[in-house]
Amino acid sequence: MKTNILLVGHGSRNKNGNREIEEFAATWRAMNPQWQIETCFIEFAEVLIDQGLDNAAQGAERVIVVPLILNAAGHVKMEIPHFIADARQRHPGVEFIYARHLGATDAVLDILKRNLRKVMMSLDMPDPKSTGVILLGRGSSDRVANGEVAKIARWLFEESDHELVDIAFTGITYPRLETAVQRQVALGMTQVAILPYYLFTGTLIERIKRQVERLQTQYPQTAIANGNYFGFEDEIYALLNQRVNEAMGEIDDAECAMMECDGCLYRQEAEAEHHHHHGHDDPHHHDHSHHQAHPLAHKEPKV
Repeated sequence: MKTNILLVGHGSRNKNGNREIEEFAATWRAMNPQWQIETCFIEFAEVLIDQGLDNAAQGAERVIVVPLILNAAGHVKMEIPHFIADARQRHPGVEFIYARHLGATDAVLDILKRNLRKVMMSLDMPDPKSTGVILLGRGSSDRVANGEVAKIARWLFEESDHELVDIAFTGITYPRLETAVQRQVALGMTQVAILPYYLFTGTLIERIKRQVERLQTQYPQTAIANGNYFGFEDEIYALLNQRVNEAMGEIDDAECAMMECDGCLYRQEAEAEHHHHHGHDDPHHHDHSHHQAHPLAHKEPKV
């Protein structure tokens, strides 16, 4: 079956953001010469998603639509599916398959951990217990999308020695970066590490830089450092390959649907002791509180 792949970027008023996505796509294309990969954008670009779908449908029997987006909000849940439905009407002989967005995954967590280490190095490796972390997301009116930011912040908290990991958003919802920094300073943090939860540059990344400069002036007694957006990380390319293979049916459905708790330490210990009662079939018995604590909680001293 002749299959084409359509990579859908968000698009930015900042031309450098769209250029980075084009360069990213070119690198991904070179990594996977067996695939025909097209690129389009949701907004603020020349090739928008309707044209991208038409381009990908040319000479294809199947088109796999891959959103290059971290969290599933309105674009992923409503806008892209709407355009795909229209494309199915225009190209009745082509099968359109919608792949999963990137999501909050261990691969994304690895990037954040690496970026946090870089920020800590720029601060001359201070004590993490006195260094607060702020994971700064885009912000959405979709509570599930905002919850994904909180989820990955909690994971970062559990896999680091930082006692305070907050979330903030650049727009739409709250708290905003200024409030999160104010809170961390009030709680005694002498350093603050800001980690943008963004894939590429754009107008919001430039806004974050200006905000951080103002905050550094407002809090001269606090060392405030800003990390990088994700960019051209190996984990993102690997995630995209995984999403395409899932859509092609080359990864087992059970593996695709595996919950985070399927591989957790609690489950492994229970299975090793031959009395596993995880209760996946009954949602009322799925008490998995170790993934549900609030990301703003303080950490108990390690012993």
